[in-house]
Amino acid sequence: MAGLTAAAVAAIGFLAYQASAGVPDPAKPEQSPGASAPRSPRDRANPAVVPAESGAGERVVYSVSEDRVWLVEASGKPRITFQVTPGSVDPAPGTYAVTSRSGTVTGSDGVPIEHVVRFTTVDGITIGFSAAVDGSTPKPDPSKKTGGIRESRAHGNAMWEFATISKKVVVVP
Repeated sequence: MAGLTAAAVAAIGFLAYQASAGVPDPAKPEQSPGASAPRSPRDRANPAVVPAESGAGERVVYSVSEDRVWLVEASGKPRITFQVTPGSVDPAPGTYAVTSRSGTVTGSDGVPIEHVVRFTTVDGITIGFSAAVDGSTPKPDPSKKTGGIRESRAHGNAMWEFATISKKVVVVP
């Protein structure tokens, strides 16, 4: 009889172990398979803090969800951060490089723009930063596909000086 009791206790212990193995430990953050580390939340109360998931080194960081840009020095400290008005087409999160620049052109919405810094295309739509010559930053017409990420003229000047050809651009959610 003692043998049967010991076997039953062992079986119950094994089943309890299996059940607990599937329950996440609240002290440990969840990770998706293959992830190396949990994502650090951004400090939304202090927008000057560069998103941790944007990497290291000198770079332009663009947050799609916050409509914010950081021009980041090699030390990791932001030179400047500012709000932008995105076009109707967003770039996917990832790392890009500045591919072309134009001093002045007409935007895809017909508005004269300056200090255009381009870094990718999405379905044939060019994505880049620019400033309207008249200083406006209107919300995009959702019925038109535009990739211009509009900034003020002062911020456009800062971007133009910082984001030269091949400069790293990191897009975060």
